[in-house]
Amino acid sequence: MSRNTLRIVILLAAISIMGISVTQVYWFRKAFDLRANQFNRDVTTSLNNVALKLIEFNRGTVPSSSLVSQVSTNYFVVLVNGPIDAALLDFLLTTEFQKRGIAHYEYGIYDCVDKCMRGGNYITPATTVQKTTFPETPRLNNDGYYFAVQFPMVEANILSQMGIWGFSSIVMLVVILFFVYSLFVILKQKRLSEVQNDFINNMTHEFKTPISTIAISSQVLKDPSIVSQPDRLLNYASLIETENNRLREQVDRVLQMAQLEKKDLGLNKTYCQIHELIQEAAIHNTVALEAKGGAIEIHANAKHSTVFGDKLHLSNVINNLIDNAIKYNHRPPRVAITTADSPAGLRIQVTDNGIGIPVDEQKRIFERFYRVPTGNIHDVKGFGLGLHYVKTVIEHHRGSIAVESKPGAGSTFSILIPLN
Repeated sequence: MSRNTLRIVILLAAISIMGISVTQVYWFRKAFDLRANQFNRDVTTSLNNVALKLIEFNRGTVPSSSLVSQVSTNYFVVLVNGPIDAALLDFLLTTEFQKRGIAHYEYGIYDCVDKCMRGGNYITPATTVQKTTFPETPRLNNDGYYFAVQFPMVEANILSQMGIWGFSSIVMLVVILFFVYSLFVILKQKRLSEVQNDFINNMTHEFKTPISTIAISSQVLKDPSIVSQPDRLLNYASLIETENNRLREQVDRVLQMAQLEKKDLGLNKTYCQIHELIQEAAIHNTVALEAKGGAIEIHANAKHSTVFGDKLHLSNVINNLIDNAIKYNHRPPRVAITTADSPAGLRIQVTDNGIGIPVDEQKRIFERFYRVPTGNIHDVKGFGLGLHYVKTVIEHHRGSIAVESKPGAGSTFSILIPLN
C-alpha cells in the first residue's frame, strides 16, 4: 500500500468514526433529555399521589394550586394541608416510587414550629436506611405543612434506565479503540516493512561488492602466466582472503539478527576479565584505525573488572562500538575506552571524536534496522543492527547502556554491567 493510499484510508476512516461519534453523542443526549423529562413526570405523578393520600388521611381539602413544585433538577417540594406522619410518608413514597422504578432518594419533613427541615430517611434499592439532612430549606409563601424529596443520584438513576443507549455507547467506544489500535499496528507494520526493505537493499549491496571482487580475482588467477608474477599472485590471493573475511562478518551479523529475533542469544556465561576483552578489541581494530590515521587509548581505572558474562558477546559489544567510532568519523579517529568502579557495578565508557548524533535521534539509535538519516551517514555501509545488538547483549547481562552526543563533537557510550 502506497503512502498516499494509506493517508486517504486513514483520513476517510477518521472522518467516518468522527461522524458516527457525533451522531451517537447527539442521539444519546436527546435520549437522555427525554428520559430526564420522563423521570420528572414520574416523580411529579408519584409525589402528587402521595400528597392526595396524605390529605385524604388528614381529612383535609385539596388546594386549588399545584401540590408539587420542582425547586431544582433533583429537588421537589410537596404541599400538604395538615400534619405529616413520618411512617406513613415513608410507606407511601416507597410504594409509589417502586411502581415507577425510582430509587436512591431522600426526604425530609418541614417542622412548622421550628421552621426548619427535619431529616428523613435515605432510601436505596437495598433498603439501606440512614439519617440525612437537607442542604437548604425551600422558601415558601406560607408556613404550611410540606415535605421535600431530593434525588442525589438522579443522573445515575436516569442512565440506569437507558440500557440500550449505554450498551451502544460502550460498543462505539470499543470500535474507536479498535480503530486506533489497528491504525497503530498498520503504521508500525508499514514502518517495519520500510526498514526491512532498506535492510535487504543494504545487505544485497554488502554481499554484491565482495562477491564481484572475488569473481574478478578468480578470473585473474585462472591466467597461467600469473604464476610467473608472485607479487601479483599474492596481491589477488590476499584480496580474496580479505573479501572472504568481509563476507563472513556480514553472515555473522545476519545470524546475530536471527538470534535477536528469537530473543535467545545462547549466552555461555563464565567469569571474564573486561580489561582483557578491551585489549583484544583494540588489537583487532588496530589496522582499521591506522588506515585512517587514528589511535585508541585505554584507561583501565576499574579495580574490579571481572564480570560473569558471555565472553564472545561482550567482546562483540566492544568491537561494535569501536567499529562505529571508526566508520562514523570524518577525521582521524580518536577512541578512548575508560573503565571505572561504580556502586552498581562496572562502568565502561567508549568516547570518540566522530560526527555525533542529533539529540532527537538518540532515542532511536538502538532500534533494530534504524540508521540515522542525516549527514553522510548513509554513505557508510551497514545494516543498522550494531547498536541494537549491543543493547540486547547488555540487557541480557542485566546491564544498561546510554549515549551522550552532539553533532560534530563526538559521542560517548556508557555501559553499566553488574558485578554480581
